[in-house]
Amino acid sequence: MRTKEEILKHVDEVMKEYIDPNVAQHGGKVNVLDFDMETGALHLQMSGSCSGCAGSTQTLSYGVEQTLTHFIEEVKTITSEDDAMYSDPYYVSDPSMMHDFPDPDPGLDMDSGDADGS
Repeated sequence: MRTKEEILKHVDEVMKEYIDPNVAQHGGKVNVLDFDMETGALHLQMSGSCSGCAGSTQTLSYGVEQTLTHFIEEVKTITSEDDAMYSDPYYVSDPSMMHDFPDPDPGLDMDSGDADGS
């Protein structure tokens, strides 16, 4: 039987490989708060744009819970809470603001919308 620390280390590894990259694409973050050895319940915090988002329930059930219970036999169920310090549960297409958008085509007339400027 593994210790709580060993289980949480394995949870962290699975989170980093499978879960974090997916929720980060939408500006979200899932934080591990605690694991109950008796019940197998892993308690998480939905943060970033996941906090308060209506879709986070689906993410939690179909993404996080299925992944963690698949890879970690000790995890039987997932519970979660929203991050009380985060209040902007909206999808951001580029949460890190890393994309540089090119300047508009110089032949595009921004006033009329015609590509040839007429």
